[in-house]
Amino acid sequence: MENKAFNIQPAERLSSVQEYYFSRKLKEVAQMNAEGQNVISLGIGSPDMPPSKETIDILCKESQKDNVHGYQPYVGIPELRESMAYFYQRWYGVTLDPKTEIQPLLGSKEGILHVTLAFVNPGDKVLVPNPGYPTYTSLSKILGAQIINYDLQENNNWQPDFDALEQMDLTGVKLMWTNYPNMPTGASATMELYQKLVDFARKHNIVVVNDNPYSLILNEHPISLLQIEGAKDCCIEFNSMSKSQNMPGWRVGWISTNAQFIQWILKVKSNVDSGMFRALQLAAAQAFHNSDEWHRDYNITLYANRRAIAEEIMKVMGCTFDPSQVGMFLWGRIPDSCENVEDLTEKVLHEAKVFITPGFIFGSNGNRYVRISLCAKDEQLQEALNRIKAIF
Repeated sequence: MENKAFNIQPAERLSSVQEYYFSRKLKEVAQMNAEGQNVISLGIGSPDMPPSKETIDILCKESQKDNVHGYQPYVGIPELRESMAYFYQRWYGVTLDPKTEIQPLLGSKEGILHVTLAFVNPGDKVLVPNPGYPTYTSLSKILGAQIINYDLQENNNWQPDFDALEQMDLTGVKLMWTNYPNMPTGASATMELYQKLVDFARKHNIVVVNDNPYSLILNEHPISLLQIEGAKDCCIEFNSMSKSQNMPGWRVGWISTNAQFIQWILKVKSNVDSGMFRALQLAAAQAFHNSDEWHRDYNITLYANRRAIAEEIMKVMGCTFDPSQVGMFLWGRIPDSCENVEDLTEKVLHEAKVFITPGFIFGSNGNRYVRISLCAKDEQLQEALNRIKAIF
């Protein structure tokens, strides 16, 4: 049969987004490594240390049982939901009903999809921070929402300007994405900020969604949006085991909010995926009970040591930074003498063989910034520092 060329076109929604920056750039890094260039990646925030021994032991033990390999409940097993509620009580003093106010996710990134589908019709508006996590924008575009960016600026501690928000046309806005401790800037939230967000949500009938996976990293006083009275009525908070329990590849996140919102989100989720492996859920439940010593060793001390080296890298490149940042990245402003941020990051990549992230991928307000991940061993960070010193 004669081959014919078919003029098949992708869905129009793909024209609104590009392949994820890290997906594209890491291919380039992989090619450089295949050529023997030995690139040190300080790009993505993927913790390089293992979960606690107790967590891994539970996974190994439970996965050998005969009766754990079937489909699991969409809502997650009770042991996992109860441990997620325990986490909120332990770290934030927030009481959640594990039966009705928590929904486990296959990683919180998929929750962005589920929440948007549950609350936003095509053509509705979504408030997205600039700079901010690119997936807030890309998934909203794919689903046909209108993106309304709101500015985060260094001179305002990377917090929303509520006077500017009030002057916007907020007609048709359904969701507002926030992310504290902030990625990429490392800025912390305050209870005053969280109160303003709850008041804003109530006033304008907007659901505020706070993404909170970094609160335990380099942070002695973690807080939650749900600590504000009435926040559960109009807000949703994401959390994740990827960062604070060293479990990025396990894909365990969750949503905390009121029972009605949970049911709407579950209606979407149950039509998209299935429950996660039971042994993995039991192991994840164990990880929420990591000791205070484990937490301090991995989430405070380890990252503090790495952060000190990253700060030296910033200084060598002539970048300035706020030393009060928390989380697993260091965000720095490039020197005025540097015309373009990508000039700096490409120089570092191709001359020093070190991959750092240009801030423009997080929005136009990141155009004069770079981000260094702390998810690399001390030895790698020190080698990166030495290489970068050699080219500046």
